[in-house]
Amino acid sequence: MISTKSASELIQELNITDETEHLEAKTISEDSVGKSVFETICAFANEPDLGGGTLLLGVEKEESLFPLYKATGIADPDKITSDIVSGCSSVFNNAIRPSISTEVVDGAPIIRVDVAELAAPLKPLYVMNQGLPRGAYRRVGSSDVRCTEEDLLTLYRGKQAGTFDSHVVDDATLDDIDPLAITAYRKARSELNPEAIELQWTDQELLHAVGAIRRVDGKIRVTSTGILVFGSAAANRRAFPTHRVDYIRVQGREWVKDPENRFDAIDMRGPIVTLISRVLAAISDDLPKAFKLDEQKAGQRTDIPIIPLTVLREAVVNALMHRSFQVHQPIQIVRYSNRLVIKNPGYSLKSEERFDDPGSYNRNPYIAEILHDTRFAENKGSGIRVMRQMLRSKGLSLPTFDSDRENDSFTAIFLFHHFLNEDDWEWLKHFRSLDLSEDQMRALVFVREVGAIDNSTYRSLTQTDTLAASHSLRRLKSLDLLAARGSSSKTYYVAGPRLEIAVSAQASNLEGKTSDLEGNEANLEGKITRLNIQDIPSSLRKEVRTISLSSRLKPEQAKKIIVELCKWKPLSAAELAALLQKSPKHLTDAYLYGMIRDGELRYLYPEMVNHPHQKYVAAV
Repeated sequence: MISTKSASELIQELNITDETEHLEAKTISEDSVGKSVFETICAFANEPDLGGGTLLLGVEKEESLFPLYKATGIADPDKITSDIVSGCSSVFNNAIRPSISTEVVDGAPIIRVDVAELAAPLKPLYVMNQGLPRGAYRRVGSSDVRCTEEDLLTLYRGKQAGTFDSHVVDDATLDDIDPLAITAYRKARSELNPEAIELQWTDQELLHAVGAIRRVDGKIRVTSTGILVFGSAAANRRAFPTHRVDYIRVQGREWVKDPENRFDAIDMRGPIVTLISRVLAAISDDLPKAFKLDEQKAGQRTDIPIIPLTVLREAVVNALMHRSFQVHQPIQIVRYSNRLVIKNPGYSLKSEERFDDPGSYNRNPYIAEILHDTRFAENKGSGIRVMRQMLRSKGLSLPTFDSDRENDSFTAIFLFHHFLNEDDWEWLKHFRSLDLSEDQMRALVFVREVGAIDNSTYRSLTQTDTLAASHSLRRLKSLDLLAARGSSSKTYYVAGPRLEIAVSAQASNLEGKTSDLEGNEANLEGKITRLNIQDIPSSLRKEVRTISLSSRLKPEQAKKIIVELCKWKPLSAAELAALLQKSPKHLTDAYLYGMIRDGELRYLYPEMVNHPHQKYVAAV
């Protein structure tokens, strides 16, 4: 959405919220516009349902814990304006006409570029000399990101030749279809609409209608939808070996509590129409239970899951419906003592800022339509909103959601306790003199339970906008309840000294216990530097010593030793780098990201990738 505020007001907004989905600021050299300007213009024009955005040129950002934006001006605004107009006519595959004007702020001329969203038939806009997909950009949060193939499908909005779930599976036949799955579909469809015309069709006509089979050169061929939704367990294992749901029960609140007895896990496979019920049963049987007394049955007690079954169903269906089957990882559902974490491969094609807006971008439209035609998925494009509304109505903590493009995953977190329950109110008495809002109290409880929070998580938790979230988080920081880490759009918050005291007092029942967060982090750094080769099990020392003395790592050798070290104990990137005598950045970029993506490693805190104490754990 293009703002109607003046440039001066927009700079004030930048100093409160930093750059956002709709607003960006740049400094440019006196003689060149620079390619980043056209990347932002391209992203604003492409992003579906964004409504465009505003770019301010001649605004400098001073890097600090809280960035400060100020007008520095442009020496020759007429030339820069002319260059932008010329570039927008010649750089892209379609000529565009953004609104460009010059405003004076604090005596400095600022160029304002308002970019409208392109009509769907004109998308994707891309830089011609780079081609597709590399030359197309989307606006994701406050960043301009290069489009992936999946992004292009979203931008084409139905003009694509075919989605993944419509592709034919080469060696699949009608014998791979499970008759029980078809029966389950018919039953679910009739419960929703007993008069549905497709219920009168033969099985083959039904499969063809829903995109499970196709006729190719006069022959019946089974599609990905056919195997994933209706295929037998054996067919799914053969064609899509990572199409499964891993339900993992972890003792305590951290991924690895006891290296000798890390977790209990079961994996579930099969056609989606029958898999959903099995997954829901596994979760609901294991969740903490609340109870109610039915007055009409003489006070008979009825146990109910602490998270409503409708919410669980929506979350599980969303994970199966929107997952990327081209990322070779299973869906993980991790049950901690205080929360449930559902993580599926494939980032959200819908930006986090618009999770509550109606409408959705389906990665698997045929699968989505089948689930919408049954009782499994009742709300087109509003699943997240429904989950939030239902949990709020029950007095439960709102779920938080994280879409991670870098690791190509989507994570939902559900806390188990009510907000704010009696125990929480008792604990929050530590801060009653501070006049905190209920949303700020929710944030403190979340940090106590999970360990950290950022602006996106705060918004998800409290249903506030970016501006209100920034105000609240900064106030909590000023009260020493939170401590900020990172910078700019990467800023997140951990427990501050005052909150650390309250958490420690609750855990140990000791009065007057003090804690210094900076001291804790210094101690952590000390542990990293003191960790040396003598700490490693003797069976690994020789190989670690050999690698640490090598000037260059062989990829397979490096991955093998990283997995073995992370089997020994959870290790951070800095700790691994110290042991192997390599650069943490190189180790992370060259190995750790890819090993997470390929399922060789897992995060110690999978629900928050940027957790301040993040470490890596071997997947097996």
